[in-house]
Amino acid sequence: VRDGTSSQCEVPRDPRYPDCASKVDWMRARWTSDPCYAFYGVDGSDCSFLIYLSEVEWFCPPLAWRNYSTTPAALKSSAKRQAAFRTDLGALLDQVGTGKESLSFMKRRIRRLAAQWATAAQRLDLKLRRRWREQKKILVHVGFLTEESGDVFSPKVLKGGPLGEMVQWADILTALYVLGHNLKISVSVKELQGFLGVPPGRGSCPLTGPLPFDLIYTDYHGLQQMKQHMGLSLKKHKCHIRVIDTFGTEPAYNHEEYATLHGYRTNWGYWNLNTRQYMTMFPHTPDNSFMGFVSEELNQTEKHNIQQNKVKNMAVVYGKEASMWKGKEKFLEILHRYMEVHGTVYYETQRPPEVPAFVKNHGLLPQQDLQQLLRKAKLFIGFGFPYEGPAPLEAIANGCIFLQPKFRPPHSSLNHEFFRGKPTSREVSSQHPYAEQYIGRPHVMTVDYNNSAEFETAVHEIMRMK
Repeated sequence: VRDGTSSQCEVPRDPRYPDCASKVDWMRARWTSDPCYAFYGVDGSDCSFLIYLSEVEWFCPPLAWRNYSTTPAALKSSAKRQAAFRTDLGALLDQVGTGKESLSFMKRRIRRLAAQWATAAQRLDLKLRRRWREQKKILVHVGFLTEESGDVFSPKVLKGGPLGEMVQWADILTALYVLGHNLKISVSVKELQGFLGVPPGRGSCPLTGPLPFDLIYTDYHGLQQMKQHMGLSLKKHKCHIRVIDTFGTEPAYNHEEYATLHGYRTNWGYWNLNTRQYMTMFPHTPDNSFMGFVSEELNQTEKHNIQQNKVKNMAVVYGKEASMWKGKEKFLEILHRYMEVHGTVYYETQRPPEVPAFVKNHGLLPQQDLQQLLRKAKLFIGFGFPYEGPAPLEAIANGCIFLQPKFRPPHSSLNHEFFRGKPTSREVSSQHPYAEQYIGRPHVMTVDYNNSAEFETAVHEIMRMK
């Protein structure tokens, strides 16, 4: 062993380190269970165990005969750098990478909104009067896009699946980049390990050095992967993590002991974070933080052109997968009496049988073309799913009225399969409660679709609106 004789390596009895002896016993029996111990110099001797447990982990006291006078370069604090706004997104697009349809979707969104991001950056720079801001080192690990989590979203991008999460992640990446932070992006466990300095092995040991980031943005999949590969370091660095969590996490589900004792334990949750570290798509609750996404801004000329070109009896259905149209014939028939109904439903060769013959189906449209369709339409109508996505706000921004179903009773993890297992008991009163509560009439109308008279009255009212 590096230095040290057996007499210098007796297990110390120090009340400040009560777990030292039991940890040495554990190492004697199990040090070969993970190659990471050998990576840190453990060789089966008590000296190597004590060096490891005092210098890599923190269960034993520092050894008097070890030389601690030199400070490793990694521990020297680096000088703070100023964050400068960026308006050219080329380097970000290169960083996002290729090889997944989901990444291509995110890059298309970043490109499409590039000019608006540049304008927003210049505006904020003036508002802040060019004040000094610290450049943060930030890792963004998009766990749900990793192969290890199943990457369920990439195959759905071209088949009409919900894209709300990808919209939000594209906007988070762009916002952090435009604000001038030092950004690293990871969409695989291998990249995550490399960025964090994970030692080779099975994840039992801490990181090889200090955490190289001020902040880590991830999701529940990424959090699970970090737990698997960071060992004790995750607990040590928890406060640096921000979890992008669409529907939110309530305190009862976050507190491990409470969740276990009171039946709130789910596949997610129970991480014992500060609940403000969970960041949601919409501001559901003061328990969590609100991250959001961006909605396009139209200038006065665009707004005027949209109003001039609106087709008064044109409706677009919010639902790109054929399965979303099942059982919706009754109220679609009512809508068809008054309006021309358009769909953007994915199909390969044959028109989906779930889509009625009177619907003009454009197939799955690129985002730019969908925007043009929304700019012509008067009505954007939801079927109840997907919940709380960005599309209704984009439709409203393009001058549409959003018509959506009221849920009686409200949907929640207690009565609805989609929410089952999610770390919240929040009751969702409509497809988009935020639009219902904070935007409301005349831009948003929420009605009971099971009540034909109420639905038809709403359509009448929409037809009369200027």
